[in-house]
Amino acid sequence: MPDTLEGQIVQDADRLDAIGAIGIARAFSYGGTRGRPLWEPEGQPRENMTAAEYYARQGDTIAHFHEKLLLVKGMMNTAEGKRLAEMRDQYMRAYLTEFAAEWDGIR
Repeated sequence: MPDTLEGQIVQDADRLDAIGAIGIARAFSYGGTRGRPLWEPEGQPRENMTAAEYYARQGDTIAHFHEKLLLVKGMMNTAEGKRLAEMRDQYMRAYLTEFAAEWDGIR
């Protein structure tokens, strides 16, 4: 965690950019430029990996949500950052629920 309030605010702002509606768009845009699949349903997101393990894998974009983006909410420094991250996290979770339902042909 940064030592100053200003540093904490900047770090929160950077993290907030990665989540929510714009974060979803960024994730799929980045995955597309790297030729990553949207989702591989048979695959499972990995947990408790090192940074080196995370960067060595070229997984699908939906796994990226579970492996990284859904963890951002718990990394916030400030009260306002936590409030905004909570809203954006809820939005991403609702999106992932809808994505899975559409993928499975339920909707």
